[in-house]
Amino acid sequence: MELSNQSLLTILLVGILAGWLAGKFVAGGGFGLIGDLIVGVIGAFIGDWLLPRLNIHFGTGILALILNATIGAALLLVILRVVSGRGGWRSRWSRW
Repeated sequence: MELSNQSLLTILLVGILAGWLAGKFVAGGGFGLIGDLIVGVIGAFIGDWLLPRLNIHFGTGILALILNATIGAALLLVILRVVSGRGGWRSRWSRW
């Protein structure tokens, strides 16, 4: 498998954007540039694996990639917050 410079740049930009968006959706903020990149890229793998199994398809294109990666990254952040016990659900829901 060979990645071109353009596809590597696309992966990095989608990862950063998806990690940042997921940090905004899930209470607690982001993890900085590198942390958001890691969360976004791992989230993209989670989204690519999970969403087709749930029969959810967003189509093709960069917006579909970002949406898919953001959903996967948000799911990853929720799992990390539940496992780590940081800021339980009760404190998050009481703000609504």
